[in-house]
Amino acid sequence: MLINLETTKPPEEVRKSIEEKAKAKGFGIMAVHEVHNILQSKGVPIDYRCLIVEVCSPKHASTVLSKDPYISTAMPCRIAIFEKDGKTVVSTIAPTAMLESFDRPELRFVAEEVERLIREIMEESL
Repeated sequence: MLINLETTKPPEEVRKSIEEKAKAKGFGIMAVHEVHNILQSKGVPIDYRCLIVEVCSPKHASTVLSKDPYISTAMPCRIAIFEKDGKTVVSTIAPTAMLESFDRPELRFVAEEVERLIREIMEESL
């Protein structure tokens, strides 16, 4: 399941806000990928801006990774910011949906908390 939100703010403004809000909620910024620039440099451009901000909560990461190292394949959380139909879309895969791939129902409370925080970060950045 995707969590999708829209705004009229430009992607770069949303990116900056996401980084600030994530840090305020205890998340670290692992990386920011300017996908449109990367593709342009490889000679295969797209005609819109697309950014991916990777965020991670050390507290939550430690909890899930101490139970199951395979969950690291779904980490860190990625928030995509891209232009579509004259709007800026902010999108992520719901952590609760990702957790279903790992058959670890005892970690659902962690995924729910991370999902709530990610949604807050996204909503507060619009």
